[in-house]
Amino acid sequence: MAGRAAQLVLLAGAAALASGSQGDREPVYRDCVLRCEERNCSGGALKHFRSSQPIYMSLAGWTCRDDCKYECMWLTVGLYLQEGHKVPQFHGKWPFSRFLFFQEPASAMASFLNGLASLMMLCRYRTSVPASSPMYHTCVAFAWVSLNAWFWSTVFHTRDTDLTEKMDYFCASTVILHSVYLCCVRTVGLQHPAVVSTFRALLLLLLTAHISYLSLVRFDYGYNLVANLAIGMVNVVWWLAWCLWNRRQLPHVHKCMAVVMLLQGLSLLELLDFPPLFWVLDAHAIWHISTIPVHVLFFSFLEDDSLYLLKESETKLKLD
Repeated sequence: MAGRAAQLVLLAGAAALASGSQGDREPVYRDCVLRCEERNCSGGALKHFRSSQPIYMSLAGWTCRDDCKYECMWLTVGLYLQEGHKVPQFHGKWPFSRFLFFQEPASAMASFLNGLASLMMLCRYRTSVPASSPMYHTCVAFAWVSLNAWFWSTVFHTRDTDLTEKMDYFCASTVILHSVYLCCVRTVGLQHPAVVSTFRALLLLLLTAHISYLSLVRFDYGYNLVANLAIGMVNVVWWLAWCLWNRRQLPHVHKCMAVVMLLQGLSLLELLDFPPLFWVLDAHAIWHISTIPVHVLFFSFLEDDSLYLLKESETKLKLD
């Protein structure tokens, strides 16, 4: 929900530095990569690398150049620590100890668990809420959009490439926009369906323009930062205002208020940016882990609210 906006803001800021971090600017790192490629990534040496590379690494797309960069990263880190310097970043990221084919094991696992929590809550929602509930289809659609985003987040943290990075950003943007749409349906659309249709078309147009610009023109991290921050703030303010307005009439909205506040507060964990503990657990992974119960709470709110709306609609039918 709103927390993805905060994540995108912080990721965009870090990614803007990805073209030149302290570690990958070091001559020792660059020379190491160059020598490693000359030695291992051509001719017979390349054939030997491919034949000896574990199948799971090749299926995940790890190349000889990637292995050279990984080994030289740790060589550079070792020299930094030996000289008493702080751990440097490489290409906008801290050095992580690779596990099997997972580039960032803790973040990948946390993303997977967020997706699993969303899937479990989707199954619970579909079991407990009849399809006749006014918000049923909108909530189910939001769950699938969230699942898709967490899938690509898992893939991105498993293997950071140009494609997986874009898919992670684009799908996260889709979650934020769909959360805004969900809020619009809940606060306005049940009484004014025509407004929702127009608003849905506007959001789809915005998403198409956003993705087209970043894909076809240039991937502008600064623009992406501002765009997602703006939509994220609309999302937060709209949900929070509705919750405050209905807090006495609808007791279950306290769950939604808690979700909004928790996601905004927990996103500050990323500001504690520090080298990974045991070369695995960094602030971003901790943030992802902390959001798992928050997503469960939000789907619990959607379940309560959908059942409330169903009961309200059935009461109106009886009165009519």
